[in-house]
Amino acid sequence: MTNLQTPPLDVAARAEGARKTYGKGENTVHALDGVTVDFKVGEFAAIMGPSGSGKSTLMHCLAGLDSLTEGRVIIDGTDLTGLSDKSLTTLRRDEIGFIFQAYNLVPTLTAEENIRLPLLLANRKGDEAWINRVIDAVGLRDRLHHKPSELSGGQQQRVAVARALASQPKIIFADEPTGNLDSRSGSEVLRFMRKVVDELDQTIVMVTHDPVAAAIADRIVFLADGKIVDEMRSPTAEKVLDRMKQFGN
Repeated sequence: MTNLQTPPLDVAARAEGARKTYGKGENTVHALDGVTVDFKVGEFAAIMGPSGSGKSTLMHCLAGLDSLTEGRVIIDGTDLTGLSDKSLTTLRRDEIGFIFQAYNLVPTLTAEENIRLPLLLANRKGDEAWINRVIDAVGLRDRLHHKPSELSGGQQQRVAVARALASQPKIIFADEPTGNLDSRSGSEVLRFMRKVVDELDQTIVMVTHDPVAAAIADRIVFLADGKIVDEMRSPTAEKVLDRMKQFGN
């Protein structure tokens, strides 16, 4: 590739000329087909598109969970291309937070222990003032000593949000974070995610198929057939739904 440039300081993550190809010959599938996109510091962004559009592939490549066939990904100024497995693991641990559809909490640990688990595994104490801000932001102060089985689905996902935030990552990737929740619990979790962007200056990139979830974002990037086909700022659920109907999805 030519004309590779260092992203501005206000860019938390960038994909540049991103291509991801599976298979060969007639069976070749272009999951990503030359995607270039920035996600800015302090932004709540959503990635949407029909099934097979490449949205999950883009997020996994941005997060260093999968590698590109061509192009590059930059997280907080670090080019992931060519990083060793060890360096990539360290970067994911220190710079990136993850929120998944499944809460992935350890059932034998309390909410507080689950929140602190990534720091414990990294043999780091963490910033107590920050962790307390996170706990208050997601409204879990009175649930810290409860185990996952004693929490509602929405509360469990809020623990997962707090866990993703505990290490003060540069960016958080959320993959269908409300997919396992009823509408009330889902709205609750989305409100807290919005709150951590607004009050804690976090950066969140969320993959979702839900127009209501996407409407809480500052910006939506739409993918189709592995390409970015549109963007929307200041979205509403109605505008998102109208745009998604154009995909026939």
